[in-house]
Amino acid sequence: MIKEAISIINQMQADGIIGRYAIGGAIGATFYLEPVSTVDLDIFIAVEPQPGQFIISLQPVFDYLKAKNAVPEGEYILIAGWPVQFLVPDSPLVEEALSAAVQSDVDDEPAWVFRPEYLAAIALQTGRAKDKNRLLEFIEQKALDSERFLKIIEKHHLTNKWQQFEQQFLGDDNP
Repeated sequence: MIKEAISIINQMQADGIIGRYAIGGAIGATFYLEPVSTVDLDIFIAVEPQPGQFIISLQPVFDYLKAKNAVPEGEYILIAGWPVQFLVPDSPLVEEALSAAVQSDVDDEPAWVFRPEYLAAIALQTGRAKDKNRLLEFIEQKALDSERFLKIIEKHHLTNKWQQFEQQFLGDDNP
C-alpha cells in the first residue's frame, strides 16, 4: 500500500502540485534501520505561497488528492489506505534535510528520503523519548556517517544537545 501512496505523491510532484519532497520520521528511518511500528507516513514538502499571498496553503495538495480519491482523516489524508501527513519544513535543519534528500526505492517506485544523518539530527533537535531511541538506533547500527552528522549538528547549533546526549546515553562511545 505504501508503494501506491508514493506513486500518487510522485505524480503530484510531476503535475507541479508540490516541489521537492522527502520522507522523514519513522518511515524515513526504516530506510536505514530495522522497521518500527508507526501510524503515518511523514512527507515533507517544499511549498511556496501562491502569487500575491504571504501564507503558505496546502489547499492545492488536498484538492489534488481529493480528486484522486484520497480521504481526509484528522491530521492525515488517507492515500491508498495509508495515513499521510504533509509537513512544511519548520526549521533551517529540516529545510536543509529536504534539499539534501536522496532517492531510494519503495518496491521499484522511486522515493526521496532524508539522509540518515539528518534524521538523526532532527531526532536530536526534537528530543522526545522516541527520538532519543531512534538516535541510539542510528548509532548502534552504525547507520551514520559520523563526520557528516557532526558537521550538521555543529551548523545547526546542536552541539550542546549532542554533548548532553553523549553524556546521558553513550558514555565514552561515539557515533
